Amino acid sequence: MDMSTQEGAGIAKSNKTDIFLISGNTKHLRDVSEALKSFYIVHAFQDVNEISEALHAFHPTAIIVDEELASGGGGLRFIQSLRTVKVLSLIPVVFTARKGALEQIKASKTMPLVRTLVKPYLFSALLKAISDQVNAHVESQWETLQPVQKAALENTLSSFNSVADLIAEGKPLPYNDIQDSCTPLVTAIQSGSYKELLAGVKGHDNYSYVHSLRVATFLTLFGDFLGIKGDDMKILATGGVLHDVGKMMIPHQVLNKPGKLNDDELVVMRSHVTETISFLENTHGIPRGVAIIAGQHHEKIDGTGYPYGLKGKELNELARMACIIDIFSALTDRRCYKDPMTPVEAMKIMEGMGDGHLDRHFLTSFKELLLDAASEGDLH
Repeated sequence: MDMSTQEGAGIAKSNKTDIFLISGNTKHLRDVSEALKSFYIVHAFQDVNEISEALHAFHPTAIIVDEELASGGGGLRFIQSLRTVKVLSLIPVVFTARKGALEQIKASKTMPLVRTLVKPYLFSALLKAISDQVNAHVESQWETLQPVQKAALENTLSSFNSVADLIAEGKPLPYNDIQDSCTPLVTAIQSGSYKELLAGVKGHDNYSYVHSLRVATFLTLFGDFLGIKGDDMKILATGGVLHDVGKMMIPHQVLNKPGKLNDDELVVMRSHVTETISFLENTHGIPRGVAIIAGQHHEKIDGTGYPYGLKGKELNELARMACIIDIFSALTDRRCYKDPMTPVEAMKIMEGMGDGHLDRHFLTSFKELLLDAASEGDLH
């Protein structure tokens, strides 16, 4: 039984992350499908033959396998059979099992690319297990990239994750280390290898990291297009990576709400800017440019932005550039509740915002950059 939407014998691929789920326990199957539907496209199966057929036609990003299966010798046997098929052997698996299934639990923990959860488990633990597996799968593909692109992605991810730890521990940011980690990103962009960076984070489940990497990439690319050189390029890259770190302090239910935020939630969401500013102010050696990118990327020319309501000449070039890049990246990002816009669609919306919101000169320049890039291949 497949409870997902299908087209004929195949499964329609979406821009969202597709997860396969198999269990012989109907209640478990429905409960997990319902719980995950806001975050993933879930294709649920009770029959081993049906999921096997679907797997050969369509490879999901990850599979949740329950120990209770009506056929096929149980969940562990199904995972073992997956590993014998080369094209399916690298799909990450989350294995769920009852406390009493001691042998299956023990055996599953020795298998590569398998994360084991013992029932009953918290939904947050399931969500984290899936996310970790999805991310491990995406990150493993970085091994095929050229050294500079590989280093750019690995270094920025490591830095981004370290910031989360530092915030949790109340420790200051080692800015020089973060800036050094962005050097390969600058090098990749200056050598014209930025598209591999954007492609490398497609499907990654850490939205905050993906958005920050994309902002850092587009902002640095924009700076290169405008003729910015030297250490100023590192400021653009580092500012992009750090511009939204305050979102790490925003509750998950607000940060990932699929609908419109209410007034109270909007206040909480907008506080990410002041949280970012507070964190960076406690860091020794933060360049003024990085602080401007982080603190002013939501300000608008007409003063309707936040958190300070700056307007006109109060906004320097970095703030104006960062605002354009942040909006463009947000529109073209993939989220669990929306498909990404194409660069063309995003640009149309941004051009419709009028002179009061965005700097018209920089917007025109950014459009020229996108047209140049589009002539060489898709930026998405």
